[in-house]
Amino acid sequence: MIREATPGDVPVILAMIGELATYERAAEAAQATEPQLREALFGDHPAAFALIAEADGEAAAAPVGFALWFRNFSTWTGTHGVYLEDLYVRPEARGGGHGKALLAALAEICVARGYQRFEWSVLDWNEPSIGFYRSIGAQPMDEWTVFRLTGDALHHLAATARVNGA
Repeated sequence: MIREATPGDVPVILAMIGELATYERAAEAAQATEPQLREALFGDHPAAFALIAEADGEAAAAPVGFALWFRNFSTWTGTHGVYLEDLYVRPEARGGGHGKALLAALAEICVARGYQRFEWSVLDWNEPSIGFYRSIGAQPMDEWTVFRLTGDALHHLAATARVNGA
């Protein structure tokens, strides 16, 4: 079963973010805290949203996966879209359809709201996920390269900003 996350899910979402970071060989990079995640998902102005996958048929269904997403915007289509930041299903629940169900729920959000794009990134070495995404009809955007500005480089560039009124 797929459902919207609640504030009570924050600890398990944070735990699964840590599990995902370990799987992606970057455990040390996962530094989010429960208060940060709670504010981002459930604060006065949510910046992101989450869905929870629960195992079917269990009396007290425990979360076995999650999808964390936010709205983006395409200047080309003139519409919002969904950007999937994280998709994770715990190893013991993989193969049970939870990942596909999470993606289908996000696709349904797109269609219902008139969004024309549903996008995400995947590490180039993650062949199981790439194969899965291709199996549902997703196409890689091979001609695009992701860039990221963080740390000292981010602060250095910010120091050069000249914004009126700031």
